[in-house]
Amino acid sequence: MAGLEDLYREIILDHYRTPRNRGELDAPAVSAEGHNPLCGDEIRIFVDVQNGIVTDVRFNGSGCSISQSSASMMTSAIKGKPVDQVKAIVKKFKSMMTVDEDESPVDESLNLGDLEALQGVVKFPVRIKCATLGWNTLLDALTTAGQ
Repeated sequence: MAGLEDLYREIILDHYRTPRNRGELDAPAVSAEGHNPLCGDEIRIFVDVQNGIVTDVRFNGSGCSISQSSASMMTSAIKGKPVDQVKAIVKKFKSMMTVDEDESPVDESLNLGDLEALQGVVKFPVRIKCATLGWNTLLDALTTAGQ
């Protein structure tokens, strides 16, 4: 089990040191900002949705390795996917973090891939908000985009 935890730690650190999809998008992309006042994490998500597909997504901000790597992994997981599938991925991720407030069933067939590296965060409840900050901000951005 220690080997798996080391692998997960390496995945998180890799996304923190070399974030994927860091930056901003110009209009017509929409953005939303999220802030975790408990630890100071800040994130801004930019999302471009065309014909119901997330054609591009970026993030910027600052914070701990958990918030930043989670946002990096999230952008990689959702880019190019239909909005309905993106929402299903968000739901499954938040369910894995045990913060899913939506009572509807989770699509268990979805493979979260590298995102599963973050499941160890649930051992540290105060860090769950760090891991889900980008995800909640993404949902805000999708709402702004009319999705």
